[in-house]
Amino acid sequence: ETIVVIMLYSFAHCNYFFGTCVCVLCHKKSSKQVALSREEWDALDSDAMSQRKRIRGNPSTAPEASQQPDAHDSEDDLLSQAQTATQVQRNLEKLTPEQIEQKVSEVVQFILIKDQKKLPIKRADIVKNVLKEYKSIYAEILNRVSQILKQVFGLKLVEIDVKNHVYIVVNRLEHQGGDCMKVEGSTAKMGLLMVILSLIFMKGNSAKESMIWEVLKKLHIDISERHQDLGDVKKLITEEFVRQKYLEYNRVPHTDPPEYEFLWGPRAFHETSKTKVLNFVAMIQNKDPKSWTAQYKEAQAEEAAKASGTASRPK
Repeated sequence: ETIVVIMLYSFAHCNYFFGTCVCVLCHKKSSKQVALSREEWDALDSDAMSQRKRIRGNPSTAPEASQQPDAHDSEDDLLSQAQTATQVQRNLEKLTPEQIEQKVSEVVQFILIKDQKKLPIKRADIVKNVLKEYKSIYAEILNRVSQILKQVFGLKLVEIDVKNHVYIVVNRLEHQGGDCMKVEGSTAKMGLLMVILSLIFMKGNSAKESMIWEVLKKLHIDISERHQDLGDVKKLITEEFVRQKYLEYNRVPHTDPPEYEFLWGPRAFHETSKTKVLNFVAMIQNKDPKSWTAQYKEAQAEEAAKASGTASRPK
């Protein structure tokens, strides 16, 4: 029987608390610790150089389940037609302040409930389940909702998919202090996620599914067996983390039989950073982050882009 050993790292010199991370599993009987060796992390580093050079011009095909059309697409398309300020104002004048504030409160509640399970929030769902006949003033409602989330709850509503209008909620206060990544219900889940994000980054921003399973097996996490703390590990990684937008799970083009790969999802880019992930790996290996030259330069470039306001999610 295995137990999860939670390792806590407090990076005082970086002025942030990194959080609890699952990085080692041990056996109760032998008390033998198991972790990736330096050589294994270095192997990831050397292979990452060629991975970064891979041409990614053709978008990967996601698993079939994610290709199903959204039932709300047609309604969302109607909303995407921009309204002028005059039109919005006219629609607002047809309603009492109490009616508007009631809808604002209902949307805030809807978003907070969704965020409890780290689920992305679709504009079409807000319209269908909350706004309904008030959809003509959606823009004004969302603006007021954003202000309440910011001023009352210290939360920031972030649009992660401009085309389909999908949002996530980020804790502004924790984000200013450091890492704000929290997986609902379990520090073990968050630790597992951190390990996977680390592997993806060290591998060149994408990691084959088979490689992830192989590494987890070395940590005594077998996806063919139910884990006492994590439950169904494969379902957790390929479905829950993907649904929460922490990971992307795509088919590798031109592979037969089909192969799949993992990438960082949009929520991961908002809730953590490559610098923090690299520091995590460096702490585990007791090495300087600069030991991984390519990853260090990439992390520094990301920080510089954020500082200048030009940061964008890699394609």
